[in-house]
Amino acid sequence: MSGSDSPDGPPVASAAPTVTLTLADDLHRFLPPRLRAGRVTAAVADDSTLGHVVESAGVPLPEVGRLVVDGARAEAAYRPRGGEAVEVYAVARPQQVPGPGLRFLLDVHLGALARRMRLVGLDTAYHNDCDDPVLVEQANAERRVLLTQDRGLLRRRNLWFGAYVRGTRPDAQLDDLLRRFAPELAPWTRCTSCNGPLAAVGKESIVDDVEPRTLASFDTFARCTACRRVYWHGSHGGRLDEIVDTARRTVAHTAEATGAPGTPG
Repeated sequence: MSGSDSPDGPPVASAAPTVTLTLADDLHRFLPPRLRAGRVTAAVADDSTLGHVVESAGVPLPEVGRLVVDGARAEAAYRPRGGEAVEVYAVARPQQVPGPGLRFLLDVHLGALARRMRLVGLDTAYHNDCDDPVLVEQANAERRVLLTQDRGLLRRRNLWFGAYVRGTRPDAQLDDLLRRFAPELAPWTRCTSCNGPLAAVGKESIVDDVEPRTLASFDTFARCTACRRVYWHGSHGGRLDEIVDTARRTVAHTAEATGAPGTPG
C-alpha cells in the first residue's frame, strides 16, 4: 500500500480501497443493526477475495447466491480492486444440493427440529454433544447438509455444504428448511429418537414391549430397526398429523411455485 510524505512526520498510509455491497433483503439479518439498510461500504485488502469481503461484512458464504460486480456475474474468488458496486443475492430457493439423496446433520442446538424432520421422513443425523470440528467431519464424510444457527460454523473453509436455519421455534425452522430445499417427504418412516428406519410389526412380536391396554386399543405398530423402539398412533397423533400435513402442503406449494419435483409422500 502506498504512502505520502508529510512535512510534519513519517509517511502516512493512504486509505484502503473500498467496495459497496448491496445485500438482498433476506441477508440483512446477518448485518450489525446499524447496517441493516442493506448497503455496506467494505474495505478491500490487497489479498482479499470477494468472498472474504462479503464474509467480513457478516454474511456466511453458504447463504450467498449470485454475486454481481458492476453488472457482471462474478465468483467468490474474484479479487476486487476497489470502487466496484457489488450486488449480493441470497441463495435461490429451492436450493439444489449436489449428489443423490438429500441428507442432513444438525448442530447441538436444533434437537427439536431434528425430531420434526425425522417425523416427515428426512434422513437427519443429530448429536447433542458434538464439537464443531466433529460435525464438519461427519457432514463431509457422509455428504450431509449441515444445518445450524452458528455463523462461525458456516464460515469453516472445509465445510462441504451448510445452511443457516431461520426461525426460533421448531415449526418455523421446519417451514424454512422445507421452503429452502423442497425435499421429498416420507412421513412415519423414521425413528424420531435415533433416525433409524421403521418397519411394520405384528402385535405378537411386541407383547413384551407394549402395555396390554395399548395392544388392545391399536392395530398398527412399527419398530425402529436400529434402536428397537416401538411406535403407534396414540393420543398425541393429532398434533403429529398436523405437522405432517403442514409439511406436505409447504413442499407441494414450493414445488408448484418453482417447478421443483415436490413430494410423493
